[in-house]
Amino acid sequence: MTIVIGLVITLACVLGGFAAMGGKVLVIWQPWEYVIILGASFGTFVVANTVKVIIDTGKAMIEAFAGKVPKKADYLSILGCLFLLMREFRSKSRSEVEGHVENPDESPIFQAFPKLQKNVELRTFICDYFRLIIMGSARPHEIEALMDEEIETSRADKLKAYSALSSVAEGLPAIGIVAAVLGVIKTMGSLDQPPQVLGKLIGAALVGTFAGIFFSYCIFAPIATQIKIVREKNMRQFVVVKQTLLAFMNGAVPQIAIEYGRKTINFGERPSIDELESETANGGKSDEKIAA
Repeated sequence: MTIVIGLVITLACVLGGFAAMGGKVLVIWQPWEYVIILGASFGTFVVANTVKVIIDTGKAMIEAFAGKVPKKADYLSILGCLFLLMREFRSKSRSEVEGHVENPDESPIFQAFPKLQKNVELRTFICDYFRLIIMGSARPHEIEALMDEEIETSRADKLKAYSALSSVAEGLPAIGIVAAVLGVIKTMGSLDQPPQVLGKLIGAALVGTFAGIFFSYCIFAPIATQIKIVREKNMRQFVVVKQTLLAFMNGAVPQIAIEYGRKTINFGERPSIDELESETANGGKSDEKIAA
């Protein structure tokens, strides 16, 4: 939503200011200049990236426009689920606990947290490392190193969309110059025309330079930055899981272990101790109440 509001403000100020100076807004409408600039930018984007990154960039843009970041209820689901899994581990046999991580779709613990159940990637991360804890053959510092490596690898993969769109933004001013030069070439072929015609042709050519810079700094670069913000906020969920499980492996009881995880959440989304206690007591049934 903030992206849309920001773009509306930007367009209103640029076009409104130009009109207030006495400029004719219709002069800026040069569709073939935009076809050259945006088409060339998209072409270089396709050349520079794999199909997977191209598709993921589209998904990342949708996430950025929708502001798809973890909310307090999402963190409560994570901590509540981890609490129940750790409590099961301490009170029941290994085979009973294994059933939850081997088949999370059928697990009553995961089913109690629908927000987490829908996040397959995060759910898999929890199950994989809880499986290692159950096996008991890995030391805490070894699992910590493995978690760090996986989180960093996943983060780098998630930010490929940001890097790809940033590269497009960086190249747009130069492509705008290309469009302007093509417009000048067209103008040079019409030197026998009267000054009024030449003026329009030169103005149309200069729109290319304007459009390249505008698209770069006012549209694509801000969207790329928003993609990075959204993706990094989503990666924070994995850090919460990591800190909670490490505390548990180092001897903390479940109630204390989830406090380690809670402390790694940003202040804006961090649930209070009372909210967390309510979540663990209700077994996920407070999700909808907190979200509201």
